[in-house]
Parts: sequence; C-alpha cells; structure tokens
Amino acid sequence: MRTLLLSLALVAVSAAPALAADPPRATPLAETPALFDDAAGGNANGDDPAIWVNKKNSARSLVIATAKEGGLYVYDLDGRQLQHIAAPPAPGKDDEPGRFNNVDLVYGFHGRDLAVVSDRGRDQLRFYAVDPVTLRLADVSDPAAPYVFNKDQKEVNEARTAYGLATWQDGGGDYALVSRRHQTRIGLARLTERRGKVSYRLVRTLDLPRAFELPDGSRWRPCGEPGELAQVEGMVVDRGRDVLYAAQEDVGIWRLPADLSGEPVLVDKVKEYGRQDTYDPKTEECLPGEDRGHGGEHLAADAEGLTIWYGKGGAGYLLASSQGDNTFAAYRREGRNAYLGSFRVGTGRGIDATEHSDGAMVVGEPLGRFREGLLVVHDGQNTPADGERENTNFKFVPWDARLVR
Repeated sequence: MRTLLLSLALVAVSAAPALAADPPRATPLAETPALFDDAAGGNANGDDPAIWVNKKNSARSLVIATAKEGGLYVYDLDGRQLQHIAAPPAPGKDDEPGRFNNVDLVYGFHGRDLAVVSDRGRDQLRFYAVDPVTLRLADVSDPAAPYVFNKDQKEVNEARTAYGLATWQDGGGDYALVSRRHQTRIGLARLTERRGKVSYRLVRTLDLPRAFELPDGSRWRPCGEPGELAQVEGMVVDRGRDVLYAAQEDVGIWRLPADLSGEPVLVDKVKEYGRQDTYDPKTEECLPGEDRGHGGEHLAADAEGLTIWYGKGGAGYLLASSQGDNTFAAYRREGRNAYLGSFRVGTGRGIDATEHSDGAMVVGEPLGRFREGLLVVHDGQNTPADGERENTNFKFVPWDARLVR
C-alpha cells in the first residue's frame, strides 16, 4: 500500500457573481417519513442518499439512504418506506456498533447491482444486492471483510474509521473511494467477489493537506478538537472523466484523479478558509476568529454532499451542499470547474425547506413523474418538530437544470 503526500495546488475559479441574497428555490415534490435520533426512533439520523435507477421500469426506481446507527432505509419515488435494514450490532459490550454513513451504487458487479455502504462504526464496507423484481435489498457482505483503515477492534473504537464514500468503475475493475473520519486520508479499495459474497482490498491511500500557506506567508490549519484533522465526507466520481471530487469540510472542494495518482487541485474554498478559529474545550466548539479575507465566496462550511448532473455532449454540473448557508452551489464539469450559481430547496406542497444538508444525489433522466430527473437531498432539520427530538429526512426535488443557468 502506497501513501501519496501532496503539495497544495490552487486554481482560481472563473469570475462569477457572488451568491445572491435570495437565490432560486427548487420545490420538493415528495419527502420521506421523519427519522428520529433517539431510542424510540431506533437512533436513526439521516445522512446520505443514493438513487438506484431501474433500467426496465424507471418509475420503479429506488432511493436508498443511510441513517447512521439506524442503518439503511429504502424508499420508492413517492418517499414511502419499502424496507429497513438494521446496522450490525457491536461485536462486544464496549465496542462500537455499526453506523452507516454514506452510500453509493455499483451497476452490474458480477451480474448484480450493489448498494455500497461505509460503516463508520465498524470501519468496514458493506454490500447490498438490489433485486430488480421484488425491489428488496439483500446483504451480500463477506463476513470476513477486513477493516478499511484500522488493524484491530481497539483502533476501530477510537473512531478514525471509514467515513465518506464514492464508487468508481474504470473498465478494469470496480472500486470504492473511502475517506477516513477525523483524518485527511482517502483510500482506494478494489471490490472482490467470492462465492456470491462481496469484499474488498485496499489498493492505495492518499493524504490531502492538513495545513495551508496563506498569501501573507502564514500557515493556517482548520480548527478542530485536539488530534482531529480536517476530514472529507462528500465525494463523487465523474464517470466520464475518471475524476474524483472530494469535499474537505472546513477547506473546500478538491479535484484529483480517481485512482489517487497525481496532485489534487483545490477548485473552490469555503468562506471560512484562513479564518483562525479557536477551540473551546468547555463547549467543545470552535469560536470564530478574525476573517482575514482568504476564503471563497460560494461555500459556507461545512462543504458536504457532492453529486454530478450529466448533460449532453460532456456538459453538466457538479453540485455541492453548502451546509452553512443551506444552499447548493453548482460548478461546470468542464475545464476549471467554473462556478455557475447557487440555489436552495425551499418549501412547497406542504413540505418544509431543506436545512443543514449532508448528502445529495441527482439523476438527470426521467424517473416516473420526475420527467427531467430527480434530485434527492438530506434535510438535517426536518419539520414539523417533535419536541427536542433530532428530526431528519430526505426531500425529493424534480430536477431542473435551469436552476443554475
């Protein structure tokens, strides 16, 4: 296994107007039932969706979503729950239980379509085969699958585990790109199959920068708890270019080869980039410092979920969840990923707006009543509220490329 250490490369994003005071709003057409992160709700905390496209009948496509310790949820295109898959229990009394963080899809792996899940509680990848007839998912994970980043259960319990996830098919194999929680590391794992069970082996890793040189010559390191680095969660691979985009939450969006070769390029920065915040151990929060004007204009930390809309002739958009201001920023796929504009997912049809969004996925082809495609986004503050219970769900938005034109 080879680890690549990087020097920082910056690309200036093409000139574009700053975020409008009231950007365009997309209206959701459906939403999923509320998920509650407490014992009564099964400790379900929504995070990341994936859209499985049914090639024979697009109206019977599925949305597959993670809910951390609550496991995996499967919905139809009306947002109705079809299936719930529990996360695995802790192997021992003092060990971490399964905690499903991100999900992505692989089509046609040994004749099956797979939902691939990062289990951050167990530091593993898990695999679920989609039955196109029954629309049910079946666990096909190899019980002997290795840890992704750790050597033993003691290290797993320290929570520096598999976190963000994106899949990649390069013609010669099927892969998962996995980030490591509280670290800057990304790993490339090749999927394997034996007797119907799916596993993986780590091919190589790469470390994104943990500190940055500012224009005034000073060094800046994003604020965090002692021992924790600026982690990556949102990731997506441009399947037409074999390019990985990775959202380093307190830094910005990186572009790099999907095989983790070469140097990454920082295509946009969060607004808080270069602001020297201070960690407060009493509140376990970072207190904002002086803004010295080094940050970007379009992303408010955290930079979160990434997804790609594929247009005609190689055109399309990279969409990024700007969690800090409840917007989604759009960038061109081509060239230097110029910023195009931002939008919100607002209220409508009796559905509340999306706030504090983590994961998102867009499909730009007809899916049942979603005639131009479907955008599914995580809502980190679903309403109506139920007392003090943490309430999340997923919004289904008719895709309209004109939102960012």
